[in-house]
Amino acid sequence: MSVSDTIADSLTRIRNAQNAGHEKVSIPASNVLESIVKILKNEGFIAGFNKIKLDNKNMINIELKYYEGRPVITQINRISKPGRRVYTSWKNIRPMMNNIGINILSTPKGVITGKEAKMQNVGGEHLCEVW
Repeated sequence: MSVSDTIADSLTRIRNAQNAGHEKVSIPASNVLESIVKILKNEGFIAGFNKIKLDNKNMINIELKYYEGRPVITQINRISKPGRRVYTSWKNIRPMMNNIGINILSTPKGVITGKEAKMQNVGGEHLCEVW
């Protein structure tokens, strides 16, 4: 029996949709995923998003972003997994790809970027990295 990882599934949907050149992609809605999508929007990785109800399920509809015909998101990787949780202290948070990319962490202060976590001196579960 496999453990369902909705975060990894959603990141894969985004990655595949970008590589296929789609304008939009839908992922299941949850508080953590909504927080991750808000961060992607604020950091300029996606054009926008909205919550919709599709076949009686709450979904997040994401508008993907391209620059000169190429996807803005080059890589989006899940770090912490259900079988192997990865936690990091604020002291160990390093800039991603010369500050081109971001780390996304789940902390006691909510789901925030690695940069914000370092400024607030708070560590947490390292959910994913995007560049």
